[in-house]
Amino acid sequence: MSISRIFLSTTLIGALAACASPVSRMPSTGGPSIPANVTVTPIPPAAPGDEAGLQRFVQQFRARAVSSGVSPATYDRAMALARYNPDVIRLDRRQAEFSRPVWLYLDSAVSDVRITTGRQKLAQLAPTLARIEAQYGVPREVVLSVWGMESNFGANRGRMQIIPSLATLAYDGRRGEMFQNQLIAALRIIQAGDVDPAGMLGSWAGAMGHTQFMPTSYLEYAVDFTGDGRRDIWSEDPTDALASTAAYLARNGWQRGQAWGAEVQLPANFNMSLIGKGTRRADWSGMGVRRIGGGAMPSGSGSIIMPAGARGPAFFIGDNFRSILRYNNSDNYALGVAFLAERIAGRPGIQGAWPRSDRALSTSEREEIQRRLAQRGFYQGEIDGLFGSATMESVSAFQRSIGVTPDGYPTSILLDQLRR
Repeated sequence: MSISRIFLSTTLIGALAACASPVSRMPSTGGPSIPANVTVTPIPPAAPGDEAGLQRFVQQFRARAVSSGVSPATYDRAMALARYNPDVIRLDRRQAEFSRPVWLYLDSAVSDVRITTGRQKLAQLAPTLARIEAQYGVPREVVLSVWGMESNFGANRGRMQIIPSLATLAYDGRRGEMFQNQLIAALRIIQAGDVDPAGMLGSWAGAMGHTQFMPTSYLEYAVDFTGDGRRDIWSEDPTDALASTAAYLARNGWQRGQAWGAEVQLPANFNMSLIGKGTRRADWSGMGVRRIGGGAMPSGSGSIIMPAGARGPAFFIGDNFRSILRYNNSDNYALGVAFLAERIAGRPGIQGAWPRSDRALSTSEREEIQRRLAQRGFYQGEIDGLFGSATMESVSAFQRSIGVTPDGYPTSILLDQLRR
């Protein structure tokens, strides 16, 4: 991308000089600024070349931001906070050597403490949650569950200033175009007066507030449910954030009155090639699939997934599960939201046993599985060690080709089979 080069305005040059301190508090424009009880995470010193490069980017990017509807005054005022943050780059590059198995992820996501806190919030915010549910059709326990998953019910909203973080990532270039779009969206939020530049806090990657909205999602889905003239997802009052989450799910396919899905039991002769989000049917009951604990299967068509393979639990997932996936495209995350919601509402958690003796695969082993699948013609995706739907479908295809149960679950046994 070509970015027009312009010089810093006098206003911006003067403001940049004030950025030597960890926190630069800007004059308020009517939106919330940094709460008195919040300590902003300081930005560590950067190498001179990195900081100089970031400031050149700030000069060059101004033309694009202004052409996208950001006023020069807003840009100069907000981008006065822009500094190169080495911690953001370090976090962006970090990849765990071992991926947590789904059962360990869910142990943490649906912990006893989180269930207890969720039930407390359910009682404390009952009138607000009832109004949100009535308007958007998303059950209150699901909204609470997203809140719990995203920020531990507001306790971990993030204390990094968004403008420096996004400016660093936009300048860095690894995913530059994506973060440049997020930076423009953040500037538009500031321009609308929803938040002061210094009070726009969140995670290192730009996710903000109680339910961790990225700026572009905020612009599209955030709502002013309190009616105070601002879509405030940052303050101690979570009302706008919870309503915005319900609005997001509703506009991304949530079906009022339907379940997200259910844990199910498969018959002994079940055709395992039907496992996976790529197969959708409405006649699972006729194939012998039964709901764990009894009762009717959820209405509508859906898929069967087995995130830990044939030796782990099975789940029917419908449109509402896919709506949660639009919030975070991870089956583990969506299961965490679903079953934390179940437990907050007083219903049982997952009943099936996980194969907890399975060894976790290292990053290099996960990449080797993808590479060997690609060499055999089963996988066309990126060799990144991340096991999404494409990898699992490739695993299923390979398993069918060698005559083993095609559950799509990558294990050390699968790796040995690929090495033969």
